[in-house]
Amino acid sequence: MSKFWSPFVKDLVPYVPGEQPKLSRLVKLNTNENPYGPSPRAIEAMQAAIGDELRLYPDPNGERLKQAVADYYGVSAAQVFVGNGSDEVLAHAFHGLFQHGRPLLFPDVTYSFYPVYCGLYGIDYQTVALDEQFQIEVDDYRRPNGGIIFPNPNAPTGRLLPLEAIERLLAANPDSVVLVDEAYVDFGGQSAIALVDRYPNLLVTQTLSKSRSLAGLRVGLAVGHPELIEALERIKNSFNSYPLDRIALAGAAAAFEDRAYFEQTCRRVIDSREALVASLAALGFEVLPSAANFVFARHAAHDAAQLAARLREQGVIVRHFRQPRIEQFLRITIGAPEQNQALLDALGAALA
Repeated sequence: MSKFWSPFVKDLVPYVPGEQPKLSRLVKLNTNENPYGPSPRAIEAMQAAIGDELRLYPDPNGERLKQAVADYYGVSAAQVFVGNGSDEVLAHAFHGLFQHGRPLLFPDVTYSFYPVYCGLYGIDYQTVALDEQFQIEVDDYRRPNGGIIFPNPNAPTGRLLPLEAIERLLAANPDSVVLVDEAYVDFGGQSAIALVDRYPNLLVTQTLSKSRSLAGLRVGLAVGHPELIEALERIKNSFNSYPLDRIALAGAAAAFEDRAYFEQTCRRVIDSREALVASLAALGFEVLPSAANFVFARHAAHDAAQLAARLREQGVIVRHFRQPRIEQFLRITIGAPEQNQALLDALGAALA
């Protein structure tokens, strides 16, 4: 049936999401989902939104959610964009902000959706190598470009770029949009949203999938200068003018308003991460410093693909990337304490 495709479709290389196995009783540590449920206030708000009003369209501008985000970060609602998952927000940014005829720059080891969007929107790109410690070197981005994008913390490495380094990057590229993709920032980083009022070329994206435990809801956002936000709104309103439904808008706003629950669950994940890092080191793993809800680890004496297979045989699933430079690493999501212990028990058996 491919004769009916538009010509560019055959050349697309789609993103491959992490496996969502159908088997029960698995310890699933491969897709960076939060082990703790959403805020009870968010669940209550979503339940209240299920009723007769679902026959009506949602607010196309998501005003209540935008205001909740603005209040949380101390910005204006005009600086906030909301969309159907941060991947959709990123897609609009690629489409509306990175098509300038010059290459987009991003790390060689990073979120694999970036080259997919470049293929979808016909954007030339260049990858910039992480250093030997898998860190971003800001000075390597001092070259002609049509934009810069990177996750912070980076994925899948988990390494954090400090705000002062991001500020140097922004100052060195005043004529390009710098997009900081903060899917994991709440687990140990400081948001670059603190810089948006000083740098009109900065756009920060976030998701409610990780730190706010709402991966099943599909809500993402961006914060930046109102002119950048207007570009995203123009793309959105030319593509899907009602991206977020009534249930998602209610739950997401309530999740942002429940700061105490959010801070408590983030702290539990961080504490579990530090305990897991120590336990992995005791088993002989090298673990990269992580500010995310996952760790990136390798073992000098054991092949990563074989380890992943042995873990799977014991009902524990982690993520293995068959990519240059990182084929000996495993990306391991931080689970609840009992999940982390099951992982360590399975690793002990696999290493033996």
